[in-house]
Amino acid sequence: MTEYRRHFVPGGSYFFTVNLAERSQSLLVEHIALLRRAFAETRREHPFELDAVVILPDHLHAVLTLPPGDADFSVRWRKIKARFSRGLPCAERRSASRIGKGERGIWQRRFWEHAIRDEDDFRRHMDYVHYNPVKHGHCRRVADWPY
Repeated sequence: MTEYRRHFVPGGSYFFTVNLAERSQSLLVEHIALLRRAFAETRREHPFELDAVVILPDHLHAVLTLPPGDADFSVRWRKIKARFSRGLPCAERRSASRIGKGERGIWQRRFWEHAIRDEDDFRRHMDYVHYNPVKHGHCRRVADWPY
């Protein structure tokens, strides 16, 4: 099995980091209802367990578990990002490349994923998700962050 293929585990749990293109913006918390709707609609169409998620102003972290036999997390993120973007007015800066491809300039094109290896790895990533708002100085206690 190649290194590339090992990262796609059908029915696996994954940790993700997904960023806005403009890291100085706070669209994710300003439009939290829209983002929640994008997640919910995508989950109905392409089921997944949302084990943990934290929404920060300019990025999010999540731990998702896919259904047995399914390793296509990319389609889920593509749909979440597209649904969120479609709900926003077209006011963002776009590069010539994005304009040429008919893309919005809301999200970074890629995301970072990590296939969870075992229970200890799962626990560490769950802790990372929950502690992230404190790490970034948005609150003093995990329980104080509403997103």
